[in-house]
Amino acid sequence: MKKILFIIALIFSIQLQSQTYIKFNAATALVLVPNVGVETSIGEKTTFSFDVMASFWASFDGKKPMKFLLLTPEIRYHFKEKYNGFYAGINAGFDTYELQKWNYWDTNNYETGFGYRFGATIGYNKKLSDKLLLDIFVGGGWHQGFYEGHYNDGTPGSYESVKNWDKSGEWLPYRGGVMISYKLN
Repeated sequence: MKKILFIIALIFSIQLQSQTYIKFNAATALVLVPNVGVETSIGEKTTFSFDVMASFWASFDGKKPMKFLLLTPEIRYHFKEKYNGFYAGINAGFDTYELQKWNYWDTNNYETGFGYRFGATIGYNKKLSDKLLLDIFVGGGWHQGFYEGHYNDGTPGSYESVKNWDKSGEWLPYRGGVMISYKLN
């Protein structure tokens, strides 16, 4: 956690003289999953974005856990001008989770683990005023997960017979929403 705070402080201190926005995802807030971030200028048409998304839900239905934390640094290229119009980005991130994977929804199993991601984002920025910006985006990519499988009903042990961590790699959508961004300087 100290490393994350250090990185965020470093980003803020390096970019004090450039355009910097703080962002809040209104779409994920509707399901009580906070997604906040910062985006700052690093070139004529490029920006660096870093966001954090977390779910603190013990469960949606009282049985299936839905806790996760995603850290996503991203480099974005803006086709028209920074913070105005279409952009594309590449990202690599880290996550940790305790949840039921999409292909286990009809089972009594859930997974606890961590993973990394490599992917891309496409989006559109719309300036609302000198200080406010709307950022509509969607993204995904390759996720490699390392996890242990457990039972939802309290049965002890793992539902798999692997030593250490089970591994799973898949192409997934893992980003999206409508960020409301506020310009700091």
